Amino acid sequence: MELRVFLVEDLQRMRGLLGDLFSSIGGLTIVGAAPTEAEAKLWLDEHRGGWDVAVVDLVLEQGAGMDVIRRAKADPGGGRIVVFSSYATPGVRQHCLDLGADAVFDKGQTGEFIGWLGGLSSQENSGP
Repeated sequence: MELRVFLVEDLQRMRGLLGDLFSSIGGLTIVGAAPTEAEAKLWLDEHRGGWDVAVVDLVLEQGAGMDVIRRAKADPGGGRIVVFSSYATPGVRQHCLDLGADAVFDKGQTGEFIGWLGGLSSQENSGP
Protein backbone atom coordinates (compact mmCIF):
# COMPACT_ATOMS: atom_id res chain seq x y z
CA MET A 1 0.00 0.00 0.00
CA GLU A 2 1.27 3.45 -0.89
CA LEU A 3 1.63 6.10 1.79
CA ARG A 4 -0.25 9.27 0.81
CA VAL A 5 2.04 12.31 1.08
CA PHE A 6 0.87 15.90 1.44
CA LEU A 7 3.76 18.21 0.49
CA VAL A 8 3.99 21.78 1.76
CA GLU A 9 6.87 23.41 -0.12
CA ASP A 10 6.99 26.76 -1.91
CA LEU A 11 9.84 26.09 -4.34
CA GLN A 12 8.63 24.32 -7.47
CA ARG A 13 12.08 22.85 -8.14
CA MET A 14 12.19 21.37 -4.62
CA ARG A 15 8.68 19.92 -5.04
CA GLY A 16 9.91 18.19 -8.21
CA LEU A 17 13.05 16.88 -6.50
CA LEU A 18 11.03 15.55 -3.56
CA GLY A 19 8.59 13.89 -5.95
CA ASP A 20 11.52 12.13 -7.64
CA LEU A 21 12.92 11.17 -4.25
CA PHE A 22 9.61 9.68 -3.10
CA SER A 23 9.38 7.66 -6.33
CA SER A 24 12.90 6.30 -5.82
CA ILE A 25 12.14 5.31 -2.20
CA GLY A 26 8.93 3.63 -3.31
CA GLY A 27 5.70 3.26 -1.37
CA LEU A 28 5.09 7.03 -1.31
CA THR A 29 2.74 8.99 -3.56
CA ILE A 30 2.01 12.73 -3.47
CA VAL A 31 -1.74 13.28 -3.08
CA GLY A 32 -1.54 17.04 -2.62
CA ALA A 33 0.90 19.93 -2.60
CA ALA A 34 0.68 23.53 -1.45
CA PRO A 35 3.16 26.42 -1.77
CA THR A 36 1.56 28.71 0.86
CA GLU A 37 0.27 28.44 4.41
CA ALA A 38 -3.29 29.35 3.38
CA GLU A 39 -3.40 26.77 0.58
CA ALA A 40 -1.96 24.10 2.89
CA LYS A 41 -4.58 24.79 5.57
CA LEU A 42 -7.38 24.74 2.98
CA TRP A 43 -6.13 21.42 1.55
CA LEU A 44 -5.95 19.90 5.05
CA ASP A 45 -9.50 21.10 5.84
CA GLU A 46 -10.84 19.63 2.59
CA HIS A 47 -8.97 16.31 2.87
CA ARG A 48 -9.40 15.28 6.51
CA GLY A 49 -7.94 11.81 6.96
CA GLY A 50 -6.78 11.85 3.33
CA TRP A 51 -3.04 11.77 4.01
CA ASP A 52 -0.56 9.55 5.81
CA VAL A 53 2.49 11.83 5.86
CA ALA A 54 2.71 15.62 5.73
CA VAL A 55 6.12 16.95 4.65
CA VAL A 56 6.26 20.61 5.72
CA ASP A 57 8.76 23.34 4.91
CA LEU A 58 8.79 26.18 7.45
CA VAL A 59 9.46 29.18 5.22
CA LEU A 60 6.81 29.44 2.51
CA GLU A 61 5.98 31.81 -0.33
CA GLN A 62 3.28 33.28 1.93
CA GLY A 63 3.04 32.42 5.59
CA ALA A 64 4.92 29.75 7.51
CA GLY A 65 4.81 26.06 8.20
CA MET A 66 4.32 26.35 11.98
CA ASP A 67 0.56 26.83 11.73
CA VAL A 68 0.40 24.10 9.08
CA ILE A 69 1.88 21.68 11.64
CA ARG A 70 -0.77 22.79 14.15
CA ARG A 71 -3.60 22.33 11.62
CA ALA A 72 -2.31 18.93 10.46
CA LYS A 73 -2.00 17.73 14.06
CA ALA A 74 -5.65 18.70 14.66
CA ASP A 75 -6.84 16.19 12.02
CA PRO A 76 -7.89 13.10 14.03
CA GLY A 77 -7.55 10.94 10.89
CA GLY A 78 -4.27 12.51 9.84
CA GLY A 79 -0.91 10.82 9.73
CA ARG A 80 2.67 11.64 10.60
CA ILE A 81 4.10 15.14 10.26
CA VAL A 82 7.71 15.70 9.26
CA VAL A 83 9.41 19.07 8.88
CA PHE A 84 12.03 19.33 6.11
CA SER A 85 13.45 22.85 6.18
CA SER A 86 16.65 24.83 5.85
CA TYR A 87 15.81 26.53 9.16
CA ALA A 88 15.78 23.53 11.51
CA THR A 89 17.93 25.03 14.27
CA PRO A 90 17.79 23.30 17.68
CA GLY A 91 15.26 25.84 19.01
CA VAL A 92 13.08 25.66 15.90
CA ARG A 93 13.30 21.86 15.94
CA GLN A 94 12.04 21.72 19.55
CA HIS A 95 9.23 24.17 18.79
CA CYS A 96 8.08 22.03 15.85
CA LEU A 97 8.11 18.90 18.03
CA ASP A 98 6.15 20.79 20.70
CA LEU A 99 3.55 21.71 18.04
CA GLY A 100 3.15 18.04 17.14
CA ALA A 101 5.68 17.25 14.42
CA ASP A 102 6.88 13.64 14.55
CA ALA A 103 10.32 14.46 13.14
CA VAL A 104 12.31 17.50 12.04
CA PHE A 105 15.14 17.45 9.49
CA ASP A 106 17.30 20.20 8.09
CA LYS A 107 17.56 20.06 4.31
CA GLY A 108 21.24 19.24 4.84
CA GLN A 109 20.12 15.98 6.53
CA THR A 110 18.69 14.45 3.37
CA GLY A 111 20.07 10.99 4.19
CA GLU A 112 18.38 10.92 7.59
CA PHE A 113 15.15 12.25 6.05
CA ILE A 114 15.21 9.49 3.40
CA GLY A 115 15.86 6.90 6.11
CA TRP A 116 12.92 8.14 8.17
CA LEU A 117 10.56 8.08 5.18
CA GLY A 118 11.83 4.67 4.09
CA GLY A 119 11.18 3.34 7.57
CA LEU A 120 7.59 4.62 7.48
CA SER A 121 7.03 3.11 4.05
CA SER A 122 8.40 -0.29 5.06
CA GLN A 123 6.33 -0.29 8.30
CA GLU A 124 3.20 0.44 6.29
CA ASN A 125 3.96 -2.24 3.71
CA SER A 126 4.84 -4.95 6.24
CA GLY A 127 1.47 -4.61 8.00
CA PRO A 128 0.69 -5.45 11.63
